[in-house]
Amino acid sequence: MSTAVTTPEITIATPADRATVVDTLVAAFVKDPILRCLFPDEETYPRYSAAFFGHLFDKRVHRKSIWTIGGGASVAIWEPPSDPSAPAHGSPEIPPYPADVQARVQSYDDVVHDALPTYPFWYLGVLGTHPDNAGRGWGRAVMRAGLERAAADGLPAILETSNPGNVELYRRAGWEVMSFLPEPVPTWLMMQQPPR
Repeated sequence: MSTAVTTPEITIATPADRATVVDTLVAAFVKDPILRCLFPDEETYPRYSAAFFGHLFDKRVHRKSIWTIGGGASVAIWEPPSDPSAPAHGSPEIPPYPADVQARVQSYDDVVHDALPTYPFWYLGVLGTHPDNAGRGWGRAVMRAGLERAAADGLPAILETSNPGNVELYRRAGWEVMSFLPEPVPTWLMMQQPPR
């Protein structure tokens, strides 16, 4: 007798998913190099990272570009290509942090977005799975939903990671390193071209 393991349904997040998505990402990124550079203090990390992920969620939820699985246990927050009349990639309206934190967040945002191409692409801004659900392949599943959308548009997908261990994981999923940013934290920009 065999037991089939099924993957829960992938859904597009709605505003009602905000709390679960934010909780998942705060837990998933607790040891991430860039999040710990931005929010190094153990006492304030939960609050500041929740504001950070909540801001990203709020910016994209109405664009229907946040895919979740397991009720928000795994999340991929994608930024669709901007139309010419919309603001460019970037987030000038960063949540209100103390000045030093605000400066770190803005500096990192500026460095990454200055390195992004000027042509249209889909941007995987955040991919995270709650540690309680790690190892089930859910992250790859929600990532694939956005990749399929980018491919349907005939556009490349781009992401950044500051976790060296993720570079090989992404390579195995079809991504290629397009550039390396040494500061403020070593960060790899990666691209996946649409299938031809």
